[in-house]
Amino acid sequence: MSIHSLATVYSAELEGVDARLIEVEVDLNVGLHAFTIVGLADKALNEARERVNSALKNSGVKPPNRENRRITVNLAPADVKKSGSQYDLALALGYLRATEQIAPFETKNKLFIGELALDGRVRPIVGALSIAEMAKRLGFSELYLPEENAREASVIKNLTITAIPTLQSLVLHLEAKEILPPTIFSIHERERGNEIDFSEIKGQEHAKRALTIAAAGGHNVLLVGSPGVGKSLLAQALSGILPSLNLEEAIEVTKIRSASGTVLPGLVTERPFRAPHHTASLIALVGGGPQPKPGEISLAHRGVLFLDEVPEFQRSALESLRQPLESGSVTIARAKGTLSFPARFTLVAAMNPCPCGFYGDQEKECRCGAYEIIRYQKKISGPLLDRIDLQVKVSRVAIDELQKRGERPKETPCIRAAVEKVREVQKERFRALPIHVNSEMSSKLVDEFVPLTPAAKDFMSSLKKHHLSPRGYYRLLKTARTIADLEEKTIVDLPHVAEAFSYRIREE
Repeated sequence: MSIHSLATVYSAELEGVDARLIEVEVDLNVGLHAFTIVGLADKALNEARERVNSALKNSGVKPPNRENRRITVNLAPADVKKSGSQYDLALALGYLRATEQIAPFETKNKLFIGELALDGRVRPIVGALSIAEMAKRLGFSELYLPEENAREASVIKNLTITAIPTLQSLVLHLEAKEILPPTIFSIHERERGNEIDFSEIKGQEHAKRALTIAAAGGHNVLLVGSPGVGKSLLAQALSGILPSLNLEEAIEVTKIRSASGTVLPGLVTERPFRAPHHTASLIALVGGGPQPKPGEISLAHRGVLFLDEVPEFQRSALESLRQPLESGSVTIARAKGTLSFPARFTLVAAMNPCPCGFYGDQEKECRCGAYEIIRYQKKISGPLLDRIDLQVKVSRVAIDELQKRGERPKETPCIRAAVEKVREVQKERFRALPIHVNSEMSSKLVDEFVPLTPAAKDFMSSLKKHHLSPRGYYRLLKTARTIADLEEKTIVDLPHVAEAFSYRIREE
């Protein structure tokens, strides 16, 4: 073994929902024993020295603390902050290469990720799919990572994913003594059937119709009604009529979930349904923190974000929804840089009409004063309300209706089939564009894809007295386009725009 030796192994750093390549350089030189990690490493990464020492010792090789030489580890690029424990595996292999305790192997096409336990086991990390995507993009052919992360990463094609149970098994594999099999991608979709069926919700046909439109076109919904009339139940039932994620969407959702710190058993195939409590902080809702992670609005990407008792949320948290509702992403700006998280979700907000909850109720008297009612309703600002396409009053269901017995046919499968059919129409309509549903159209695309009959044009012209903003005008047309799609019409007619407009009127 030479007095001076250098080895380079490749690993990765997670930045938001994307990954960045990191070179782990291990240098051995003469001198008294020292083990130094440079390259803007955080505390968890500096503690890797002790984990690597113990893991190597318990794997039957000479650890760094038995070397009477200077060991320097450089994480490049040096100006990027490094955090986490996912570098342990690369550090251990770099040390073994530098000390020639492992047979030489090619490192240029291999990337190593994993946290080491003291006994040499390899523990899971976060962001496996993002790292695999980066490895493929940069031309790596092999990715070595913990067993728990292998199925998640295996969705990336033309990249060999090898699950590593222990450090010792990885060494034997690299020395071609005991070859570990590659992980083959397989998708296991959960069978539907546990959702709340629309038939379980008695009455509320107007609200069900609005939710069907929302699911078909990706529109936002506001449910206003007295306590206990079924607003939360309606929101939960919406998940059942949404179509399954396609592979592209499943990869997007999985990347976000993994980057948030969740260790996943594989690809996420269910559309998210996130329901943060109204005490959630701005960071919890939008994302961020010392090491920025996705918030609830990004975790709801391609799914539903349900805000119950929406006036009780912090004003700053609600106003932070404006940007993602328009652009489909949220930008987190920090001193060290800017990160963007996907946030294309369907917002379902629920609220009472007043503080006591019974303003406008036909059976129970409201105890609130006029000022209290106005003050309560104005907790949702005009600009935010303008971004909500469907504003629905959820009325109390009569006792006679609730007492009706008998088996009712399931409604959700039939509604979901209609929604899926409309989604296919939109997929064909936007096949050459980076959008999926009608609600994502720009004003220019609305002019192109929403042809109106003369009667519909006359109706839209008559809305001047209602002082619709340009945003409200185009959102109304997007909703009308979805209603026409549900009726299998290519041209938007008067009944479609009239129904769309009816959802934008709020009773005061």
